[in-house]
Amino acid sequence: MKITKFPQSCLFIETKGKKILIDPGNLKYKEEYFDVWNKADIILITHKHADHCYTEVLEKIDKNIPIYSTKEVQEVNQSLKINIVQENNVIQLGEIKIEVVHAIHGYQPLLKGAGEVHENVGYIVDDGENRLYTTSDTICFKNDYKADILCVPVTGYGLTMSAFEACLYAKEVGARLTLPIHMDNAKFPPNFDFIKEMFEKYEVDYEILENDETIEIE
Repeated sequence: MKITKFPQSCLFIETKGKKILIDPGNLKYKEEYFDVWNKADIILITHKHADHCYTEVLEKIDKNIPIYSTKEVQEVNQSLKINIVQENNVIQLGEIKIEVVHAIHGYQPLLKGAGEVHENVGYIVDDGENRLYTTSDTICFKNDYKADILCVPVTGYGLTMSAFEACLYAKEVGARLTLPIHMDNAKFPPNFDFIKEMFEKYEVDYEILENDETIEIE
């Protein structure tokens, strides 16, 4: 499984001859990303915020690439054709099983009104050899999900888990590698010292990928 990290929470996963694009957002977007994103076999969006769903770019994407997301994302993006999914749905992509899972977007007063998220999902991509779980922007919640690779936000600010909860969450899901994401919004900067402290304290293996960096998981 090959994983390329793009800004914020965007991931490009290549496995079993398929390419999966998750949460292509508008933060730090570069025109050169388009040619890569446009080669995806499927696009998965977790929720409606523009840092996870860059509408203007998705309008230009090859119309043969199916986009999956929630009803709320479709309501906000009527120019896009969205295949509606909800928690507990399964998407089959060749040999790959994609599970749609629970997520709870945190709330604070800056989201009041149109910014509040009422529908949010995560995705577990299972290629038969590795299970990659990207949580979306979510606070911590009790679950029985299992994954080898966990992609999780660590910035906190009431909107997502902080590094403290993310470490505990990683241990709960049994991840052997955790990839912190959602760190490109200047309004909510990450505390790298705290991230390092927590991951080392709880002995969770992690790697912070630079934007445009690719790793391969065997």
